[in-house]
Amino acid sequence: MPIDLDEETRLNPGGSLRTREDIGKMSKKKITFHIIGVVFVGFWLVMIGLLVKKVHFQETTPASDIEKAAISIDSPQREWKEIYLNKNKVGYATDLIKPFEGGYFIQEEIFLKLNLMGLGSGVHTLTQSRLDEQFLLKSFRFSMTSGVVSFQLSGKMVDGHLLVETGKGKDKRTHTIKFATQPMIGSGLAHFFRSRKVQVGETFRLPIFDPSTMAYKEIFIRVAAKEPVEVYGIKYDAYRLEGEMWGQKVNFWLDENGVTLKEEGFMGLTTIKSSAARAPRDIEGTGVEDLYEMTAIKVDKMLPDPKKLSYLKLQVAGIDSASINTGAWAGTRQNLHEDVLEIRKEKVPSKSSYVLPYKAYGDEIKPFLDPEFNIESDHDDIIKQARRITGKEKDPIAVSRKLLKWVYKNLEKRPVVSVPSAIEVLRTRMGDCNEHATLLTALLRASGIPARLNIGLVYTRQKFFYHAWTEAYLGEWISMDATQNQMPVDVTHIKLIEGNLDKQVEIAGLIGTLKLKVLEYQYDTSSPN
Repeated sequence: MPIDLDEETRLNPGGSLRTREDIGKMSKKKITFHIIGVVFVGFWLVMIGLLVKKVHFQETTPASDIEKAAISIDSPQREWKEIYLNKNKVGYATDLIKPFEGGYFIQEEIFLKLNLMGLGSGVHTLTQSRLDEQFLLKSFRFSMTSGVVSFQLSGKMVDGHLLVETGKGKDKRTHTIKFATQPMIGSGLAHFFRSRKVQVGETFRLPIFDPSTMAYKEIFIRVAAKEPVEVYGIKYDAYRLEGEMWGQKVNFWLDENGVTLKEEGFMGLTTIKSSAARAPRDIEGTGVEDLYEMTAIKVDKMLPDPKKLSYLKLQVAGIDSASINTGAWAGTRQNLHEDVLEIRKEKVPSKSSYVLPYKAYGDEIKPFLDPEFNIESDHDDIIKQARRITGKEKDPIAVSRKLLKWVYKNLEKRPVVSVPSAIEVLRTRMGDCNEHATLLTALLRASGIPARLNIGLVYTRQKFFYHAWTEAYLGEWISMDATQNQMPVDVTHIKLIEGNLDKQVEIAGLIGTLKLKVLEYQYDTSSPN
């Protein structure tokens, strides 16, 4: 299904900023990097173009109808924004809108320099979309590039369904997504407000699709007040719109023509209206705060020799406003009772309960054997690689250990800002914890072992860092961490969410709000306390 979007002149994409000196630094930090991972960076990027693209505002008054008549945008218009993280300029964005075939063509580009473990990483995202007159999605293209790693996909609405394509040539894959109603796309949301005369007290209920996570969400936005706002010494009489994004407060200001002047929200992230001359200048790089350290959770007690722990008891706070489903927090390995979380190390079964491939599955297990977006377990290259690693072995425990060891040994551990794809990771042989977990999950499924992704926290350097790992069904669910070469994982691995990208976005509601206090810990009897 070719999807033809109007080709626009593209700015040079942000590439790798690593020098030989940087590579030397990375080599020195390699041991540390084995146990540090971040999964939220990709989602953080998605929010930059317009912070409210996933807001959720609890509002009881009737929502505005998306079909209200819009003020037509009848000529091409381009806008520029500067992007700040806690007052440090880290990037810029530019977007273009122009009338096109009974609707609009919109292009949004984002350029960033991020500090990951002291290394500067350049990131470029591009979203091109066609929308109808009501700014509802007709088709799109999305790409994210960071050094040698890139990700692309495209989609088109057909008979009320969104057909999404990933890959090219023999690697082309099509996914069908069903929506209750035709959605908008985040990059078009600012222009939606530009086409309307908003009024204080007005609310909007809008269905939004995000291509980077394949997530669909209905959002609610409220026009809270009319107030002055200053941007680079110029005062504007502006409308302030507000909402919540997974429990995170978001505010943005529009002038009387609907132009976005300023946005504030998630983790000190701010965007400000700018110009073509000013926006690309004076961007910080490695001098800004390390994103890994920014999101880490400090605890009051050290956990010496964490890999030898058999039991961990924590007090948990800050989850009430996050709108996160804590169902994944309960199980045989960990259990949440009120505000106390207990974690016990699993034991890998001494004997497998089945021979590969696993066949006794019902509706509950089958999804964890099927391929899905970015876990391409039915791809020929994934299947062949799994067979090369495991040979004729039919014992799922032995196969799991072989696959875990291969991913651990053969992937270069380095910060990567991209949407993880198993087939892309297999080719580039690099990535952080999310890339390791995604590839291992695909290899397990290709071998006939049910597997799923876990997102949570892991302890190192007296802090808990956001992390990703895998669980394999071996008669019971057993945790595996390909970044650390652990099976099962140690008890400092705190599972917060199960699932793919569309589920993982919920973790944003915990960042900066989740608090942990160590209440008790125990070691294996064979290990000294």
